[in-house]
Amino acid sequence: VSPDVRKSVWQNLSDEAKKESLFLLRFDEDDAAGLMTPRYLAIRSSITVSQALQFVRKGLQEVETVYYIYVLDQVQRLLGVVSLRDLLAAQDTAVIESIMEKDVISVLDKTDQEEVAKILETHDFLALPVVDSFNRMLGIVTFDDVIDVIREEQTEDVYKMGAMEGSADKYLETGILKLVKKRIPWLIILLILGTVSTNIVHHYGNLVLGAAFLFIFMPIITQTGGNSGNQSSTLMIRGLATGQIEFRDIGRVMLKEVIVGILLGLGTGIVILLRSYFLPPGADFMQALTVGVSLVFVVLFSTLAGALAPLLIHRLGLDPTVMSGPLMATVIDVCGLTIYFEIAKLLLHL
Repeated sequence: VSPDVRKSVWQNLSDEAKKESLFLLRFDEDDAAGLMTPRYLAIRSSITVSQALQFVRKGLQEVETVYYIYVLDQVQRLLGVVSLRDLLAAQDTAVIESIMEKDVISVLDKTDQEEVAKILETHDFLALPVVDSFNRMLGIVTFDDVIDVIREEQTEDVYKMGAMEGSADKYLETGILKLVKKRIPWLIILLILGTVSTNIVHHYGNLVLGAAFLFIFMPIITQTGGNSGNQSSTLMIRGLATGQIEFRDIGRVMLKEVIVGILLGLGTGIVILLRSYFLPPGADFMQALTVGVSLVFVVLFSTLAGALAPLLIHRLGLDPTVMSGPLMATVIDVCGLTIYFEIAKLLLHL
């Protein structure tokens, strides 16, 4: 927006709107205070329900939501909250202090917007009060305010899981060079990591030449390992994002994933053993057994790696979404091929 347009818009604002804008511009747009509106209903704890209802009727047009009425003291510190439902159900002569909820869930002005969205979702609130370090009320964040935040965060996570820079720009409005810039860094990183797989194949070159069937089933080993790893990492990332899983749960998570990995490995291993033995290209029993046993251990390893990596990355304070998708598949490819060739050496005595 040009300076002239900004100046024109600013001059046409009312004094109240200018004051409100200057107040909000003090805060970072990615924090709770950057999302909030300073328009909310607030009352004193000493007034009656009848007086409170009269105040609500007068201020109805000036606020964003009337679902909650906040109780403040003389210096704007948050003391409690009363829902409109509780207010209408109470006796007119009842004092607000006797019906208000004193254990108020609020967020600090510097709380990250993603955390604000998570709290609203967890508690099914329609609005959340924002306070400063002295518990003084600054404003409220409504559920409508965080819908865009949730959509933006989900878009960024999807991009990261697809090995792209996490940006929520609209596709049709994004330039060609920006799209290339968004994609190429991770493609180069994954390309370099992928070359490690060629080193693994080269290292076991004599083994592959002596048992050509190993080469035929390599794609199955890597693809199934990658798929199982991505399933685990997706479950972990979702659990971390919703707060259902924390790092302290790592023991329970790994125990469960060990059992799941073994069962998944046995299921896929038996299927590929039967498939490779009875259907073209028609491997002999020991070759089919080698592929089947290898897949059991590759799936087990991939399942554990897919579960463990997001937990560790999150523990380090980094974004676990980068560990899923292509990056996880690349890491599993390298380890999966190593497992595959080592088991082949063991079972076939090559």
